[in-house]
Order: sequence, then C-alpha cells, then structure tokens
Amino acid sequence: MAGGTKRLPRAVREQQMLDAAVDVFSDKGFHETSMDSIAKQAAISKPMLYLYYGSKDELFAACIAREGVKFVEALTPAADPSLTPREQLRSALLGFLGFVGEHRKSWMVLYRQAIGQTAFASQVQSSRDRLIELTAGLLEMSTKDPEPGQNFALMAVALVGAGEAVADRVAGGEIEVDDAADLLENLAWRGLAGKKSASTP
Repeated sequence: MAGGTKRLPRAVREQQMLDAAVDVFSDKGFHETSMDSIAKQAAISKPMLYLYYGSKDELFAACIAREGVKFVEALTPAADPSLTPREQLRSALLGFLGFVGEHRKSWMVLYRQAIGQTAFASQVQSSRDRLIELTAGLLEMSTKDPEPGQNFALMAVALVGAGEAVADRVAGGEIEVDDAADLLENLAWRGLAGKKSASTP
C-alpha cells in the first residue's frame, strides 16, 4: 500500500489529502480536527502530510481555496448570454444549490466551518461576494421600470442570506434542490413585486 502511494503524482496525492481533510473538517469541525486524523483518513503518514501542508491552518486554507473554485465554477452556466435574466437567475440558483447537494461536506467546510474562523473568513467572503454581485445584476436586469433608488445589491444580500439558510436544509437532506430553487426564485420575484405594489396608489 505504502509503495503504491509513493508512485502517485504529486497533484493526485494533494487532491487525496484535500479530500480527506474536507471529510474530517466537515465531520469534526476545525478546532477538533487533528493532523493525525487527516493523515489516517488519507492513509498516509503524518510526516508526509506535513511535507505537503506545513500546518493545519495551511491545509484548511487549501481546502477553502479548492472548494471555492468548485463553487464559482458551479455558477458559471448562469453567465450564458443566450439566457434571459430570469433564466440566468434560475441557473444561478440551481448551480448554487446543486453544488451544496452534490458536495455537502464541501459546503460545511466552505461556509459553515470557515465563516466562523476569522483567519479564513475573507477567503469565503470572496465567493459570497461573487454570488451577491451576480444576483444583484440579474435582479436588476429582470426588473422592468425599476423605481429610483431601488437597492438591488441589498436585495441580493437578503436573497443570498436566505439561500444560505435554505442550502443548509439541502445539505441536511430536508429539501430537494429543485424545490429549494423554486422557493428562492418565488421569494425573489415576490419581493420585487411587493416593493412595486407597495408604492402604487
């Protein structure tokens, strides 16, 4: 077994270590996770783990970086210019929630573990900001005759916040991805319609 792992390319071995780290971090949390437990999960020695990642903080940061790239890639189809803004928003919701459904442990590490750690919060925020920016733009493009001063950025923050709460339910298996996307999509358009009707005499 040990002889076989030595022949693995460095990039493959790194991914195996990160896979193991995501599993353990998501199950035990950052503070309760040890490098010993990650090495055991990855079926390697602790010295080898330290050879690749000099500390638990460095390894956790590498996990966040990799999962953050996956998260942004899941949103990429929403940028398809052939889709209408409303279709793009739907695609973004499905990309976001689909990522959570397919990578539940990644979601736990990327958002629920990392966001609570001051040292790593900025890494998570960059992915979150990308989602908020995309959502705000799609809401604005989808709204005919927007009211002066209508704050689409703030609306996007609220929608993404709701999306994160719903995503936790997706990760917990309490709601399916399509149903969750329907819920958030309806929330977005009702919010826009409600604001507009409130100002109508």
